[in-house]
Amino acid sequence: MALSSDEIKAAMLAKAEKAPKPQLYVKDFYACDPDTKPRAIKNIANDLVKEGKLMFWSSGSTTMYALPSRIKNEETRDEAEENK
Repeated sequence: MALSSDEIKAAMLAKAEKAPKPQLYVKDFYACDPDTKPRAIKNIANDLVKEGKLMFWSSGSTTMYALPSRIKNEETRDEAEENK
């Protein structure tokens, strides 16, 4: 049985918090609810971006999703390492 949109959003945010890397592909979220079609997962991820709970992150060739707080922490850490 497919989860509700709110349940999928909660699962996606939990996955984004616990993932080893701060950036995730949309396909990484498919496991949050295998019964939900990939297009629906992408639409929910985009809704989370609109709500400010996730943000887009681009490597230059690929667009990924990330928690804003995790991206800021990674960028701050990278800058600190460069300044050493």
